[in-house]
Amino acid sequence: MTEMKEKQKKSITGEQLSLLEKTGFKEHTAEFFTEMQVYQAGIREIRTKLEILDEEFRIHHDHNPIHHIESRLKSPQSIIEKLVRRGREVNIESMRSELYDVAGVRVIVQYLDDVERVASLLLTQDDITLIKRSDYVTNPKESGYRSLHLVVEVPVFLAEGKKRVPVEIQIRSIAMDFWASLEHRLKYKQSEEVPLEIRERLRDCAERIAVIDREMQEIYRIIMEEGTL
Repeated sequence: MTEMKEKQKKSITGEQLSLLEKTGFKEHTAEFFTEMQVYQAGIREIRTKLEILDEEFRIHHDHNPIHHIESRLKSPQSIIEKLVRRGREVNIESMRSELYDVAGVRVIVQYLDDVERVASLLLTQDDITLIKRSDYVTNPKESGYRSLHLVVEVPVFLAEGKKRVPVEIQIRSIAMDFWASLEHRLKYKQSEEVPLEIRERLRDCAERIAVIDREMQEIYRIIMEEGTL
């Protein structure tokens, strides 16, 4: 176990480790790394479930709904900053009770209908518990952002027993991901607040991309009905 914790420490920067030791995590740094290992296990459980569902759907329906899967663990700095913004104490207990996005999985699907399809297939599994659902596909954010966000609990089986871990899952189409990725990069490059004109143009792009997304879904439906694929 000690060797594993040492490997985990090497996976973050010295600056991040120093940051941990200056906060409420100071007396519980080893426990923090153990907790992050559990979150990482939660990510692996969700990824495995999604990969199995995708392969099963391909076999039975000749279609892979999932284009690719991405995942990440929230960095120590991001965890600390989010707890501070919420006015919470910076410690292990606050992280467990307040943050449901420490473990994150992003699922990029082929077509618009695949967003709900993948969500439904995952949520029908009896060991998955839905904690929160935010549908930004049906109700886009003001910025134009579209994605389906799910927070679920998944069981992780450890040496000392079973533990349920929250994982945030974002499901979006290739088109939605194209817009969200570029919009994020553009905002990151902007040191100050993004001007209104630019925000409006980004929102307009999101609307046009959404139209294309629906059109591609319709083209796929027609082709499948005619049996030309």
